[in-house]
Amino acid sequence: MQSPDREPARLVAERQEAKWYSYAIIRVVPRVERGEFLNVGVVLFAREQEFLGTRIEVDPRRLLNLAANLDLGAVDRHLATFQAITDGLPGGGPIAALPPPERFHWLVSPRSTIIQTSPVHVGRSADPAKALEDLLDEFVRPVGSGSGS
Repeated sequence: MQSPDREPARLVAERQEAKWYSYAIIRVVPRVERGEFLNVGVVLFAREQEFLGTRIEVDPRRLLNLAANLDLGAVDRHLATFQAITDGLPGGGPIAALPPPERFHWLVSPRSTIIQTSPVHVGRSADPAKALEDLLDEFVRPVGSGSGS
């Protein structure tokens, strides 16, 4: 007879199995007409794991090097709204009340504003939160400044 505190190996393996996720890089585009941008975050959606997460890390100095007269306060407000929508918080307005799949698709819809996302890409991971950190290391954090996790 199996101990009640031990799961069968098959269930543990299924839970730890890599699942598909979709992600996009969040970009600040100070002057849309120039097409220059700085990656500042990642939004990741893993349907099977019921995960929707955004991580944003802004380096104001790098942004000002790209556009010296950029309104950093406005950028922060827009990114805070992006985060609130991801998290389903009231600060995200009516979009934040939608189910996670709809919020993700709204967030990654093409737009020509100061905050944009890359095309959507896919990956596989058993741990979407770790995948989000790994994507930050790869696409957002300057070389040599990774999280070390």
